[in-house]
This record gives sequence, C-alpha cells and structure tokens, in this order.
Amino acid sequence: MTTSMPPGGRISGHKLATVLGQWRRRGPHHGAADLAAAVEWQVREGRLPPGTRLPAERELASAIEASRTLVGAALERLREKGLVASKRGSGSWITVPRTSGLPVEAEPDGDAIDFARASPPAVPALVPTLNEAMPELAALASGTGYSERGLPTLRERIAARYTERGLPTSPDDILVTNGAHHAFVLALRHFAGPGDRVLVEQPSYPNAIAAVRAAHALPVPVPVERGWDVEGIEAALKQSNPRLAYLIADFHNPTGLRMDAATRQRLGAALVRARTPVVVDETMVELDHEGDPASGPPPLAAFTGDGVGGNWAISVGSAAKTYWGGLRIGWIRASRQFLAGLVSSRSALDLGSPMLEQLVLARLMALDDVLPARRAQVAGMRDTLVDAVRTHFPQWTFEQPDGGLSLWCRLDEPIGTRLAVAALNHGVRVAPGSRFSVHGGLEQWLRLPYALPDDRLAEAVARLGSAAGSVRGGGGASEPPEDVPVA
Repeated sequence: MTTSMPPGGRISGHKLATVLGQWRRRGPHHGAADLAAAVEWQVREGRLPPGTRLPAERELASAIEASRTLVGAALERLREKGLVASKRGSGSWITVPRTSGLPVEAEPDGDAIDFARASPPAVPALVPTLNEAMPELAALASGTGYSERGLPTLRERIAARYTERGLPTSPDDILVTNGAHHAFVLALRHFAGPGDRVLVEQPSYPNAIAAVRAAHALPVPVPVERGWDVEGIEAALKQSNPRLAYLIADFHNPTGLRMDAATRQRLGAALVRARTPVVVDETMVELDHEGDPASGPPPLAAFTGDGVGGNWAISVGSAAKTYWGGLRIGWIRASRQFLAGLVSSRSALDLGSPMLEQLVLARLMALDDVLPARRAQVAGMRDTLVDAVRTHFPQWTFEQPDGGLSLWCRLDEPIGTRLAVAALNHGVRVAPGSRFSVHGGLEQWLRLPYALPDDRLAEAVARLGSAAGSVRGGGGASEPPEDVPVA
C-alpha cells in the first residue's frame, strides 16, 4: 500500500455525516469502533472511493456531534487497517490496496457454465446473412480491402439510428471500429496519457478501467448507486480536472440503471462547463426490454452543446450485445474534426475494420425483425434469472432492470469474491462486485448476467446456491492471483 496522496475530491463534514447516517450501534464505550466500522462500510460499498479527502478531525467531530478524541481514535483504527492514510499538513484520505480478482482459466467446456460474460449467443439471422453477404464481398475483392472510416452503407445505417434516437447524425460523423472497447481505447489514447486523470463510474465496466490503467492514466471513481449524483460529478470534475470521462448512460454495466433526460441535460452542461470530453458507452442501448430505444431519452451527446455532439461527447457502440460477441464491429459517433484526427493517428493501432463483418452487420441492421426478437429474447432470460435468484437467494436484493444484460445483486453478507472463488469448484464462473470497482471493495455485490439459455441460467443459480453454502459466515475476502475475464 502506498501513502502518497492519490487524486480525488474532498468530502465535507456535513456530507460525510449524511453518508454515515446512524453510525452509533453500541454504547458510548464503543464509539470509535462504531465510527471506524461505519466509514469502512462506506468504503467497501464504493461510496467513499479511494482518494477521497476526509474533513479535518475538528470539522468531522462537529458534524457528527462527537468528541475530537473519538474521531482521532476512529481514524487510527482505519489507518491500522490500511483504509486511511494521513500526512502532516495534508490531512487524511481514503486509500485501499488494490486486490485481484479471479484466476484466468480456459474457456468453460463440458458441464462448466460461464456466468461471467454478459454476451448472448448469435441472433438466428447471422449465418443466413453471412451467406447473403458473400456476393458483395466478391465484388469488393478486386480492391485493396482497406477502409479507414468504414463501409459507407454501414455508416449510413448507424447514423440513421442516432437520428431516430434524437441526435441528428450523418455518415461523416461515424467511424467504424473493432468493437466499442476498441473505440474507447482510440479515444483514450487521443485525450489521456501517463499521469492524466480519467473520471469513471463506480462500479463500472472492468475492461474500461483496465484500459485506463494500461494507458498509465489514473481512474477517478464517482459512485453510482441508485442513480448519477450530478453534484458529486461536478465536484469531481472541479477538484480532479480529469482529461476525459467515461460513462455508461443506458442500462449501465453492471447496475442496469438508465439515466433520465433531465439528468443527461444537467450532466451534459456540467461536462461542457468543465471542458471535459466524455466517452459515452452505448453498447447496451438497443437492449431496451420495454421497446424501441428511439422512444427513450436522447443520447447524452445531444446535451453537450450544439445538438450534434460538439467536440465534447464521443458516443461509442457495438454489435457485440445486440447481434453477437464474435462480430467484432463497433463505432464512434463524434464531431468530424475529432474523427479526422483519430483517423490520422489510428494506423498506430490498426488499419481498419474487416470488410466481411461490416457487410454482415450492415445487412443485419437493415432487417426490421432482428432487434425486436433479440429484445424479447433477453427480456425472457431476465425473467428466468429473476425467478431463479428469488427462489435460491430470497435474502438478496436487486432492482429489476428495464434493459441491458445483467442483475446487480446486493448480497446479505460481504462475501462476493469468496463466493466467486467457491463457485469455480461448483462448475460456474461468476464475476464479483470487486471486479467492477476501481480500487476493490463492493464485496456485498455480485453481477449476474442473463445471457444463457433458460435451463443453463437456472442451473447456474442452483450451483451458486451450493457454493454460497460453503462460504457463509467465513472471514474476509479471498485474493486470488489474477482476474476472471468479463464482458
């Protein structure tokens, strides 16, 4: 663990008192222990992310109506646990050693169940569409096969979808990539370098957090629990001055939350004021269980200035969740000025996206019945998973999502990582909440995707129930050596 000052915002004594709530649990002789336990709980739940500067002892003591001696003793307990670091003249701040996730194993085979990837099987139309695209491929085969911006027909159909959702877009505003994650990495390389700060949600998509670290940038987490705290994000933008933000506004991975239009408007204005570009990951937007997402709130990019996204919003999307994970095609929707710079620098990473996959996706996007059928399919899988979880884990709580591919479950004990480790011995791989956190914690959370056939979903939850029986009432979180792959 390092005691160097990490990036992060300061929380006032009044705000911390509100976050802690009724922290006194026992008698007056246990006040310091109760206060330390309350702070530790908020850290583990991600509401006090590492880097958060704590109020001075006198300020906190006044806010929680306790003695300064009690506050000092509680902070000392937290320092002993490695949850708080202090430096004379700089105060105290939250710091949590980064923990690992789960062992990487081979692809599940036989009777093993991969319950970690939120990736449904291919839509039935994929193979017939592939066959139909072959004559078009033959016609293109006399050329070089390279297209820096992507197939014009595909860009037209992607642009039309944005326009239908309330964000006027032309094909010139689209760049085809090798998936949404590739799109994010391209934007990340453009805006951020070693030591730069990147604002991310907590929890968030693990591979995005890993990409920020791979760029030697510093992820700055902002908690997302029941929704987006715009005031908290505004404070983080002001105090951390990030070079880039990464947000998932539609059916957030892993929580399943969707940002309403009013919040998008406030957040878009805050990002523009702070002059912070934002990558908005829209991978899940088409998986609206209630119907066509064109009837939902406009993209966040519609609220960042000029109505065409300006230079502040970079929307990224993918075919992975809607059509198939093996169809490695995604896109960026951004200003033409930004895309021109990205195209000129892209050759350092790749020389464009594969033509056959683009031809297939363009044809799939022209079929009116594919996405409605996919939405109905995943909504049915969601209902199956909800029933199974309520049967085997009635003590767990979650909000049933209106879209996306996963349940974000609050466990009755902080056993997420230990449960995931035990589940491997029962033939099921699952991703604990700590995998979706910047600095670990979230041990009372588990992401359960609904991307498997009904019988496999039911079996996965049953096996998870057997695994849970072996870890209940145990000690702290396990720390296996490496990370389980998630999608």
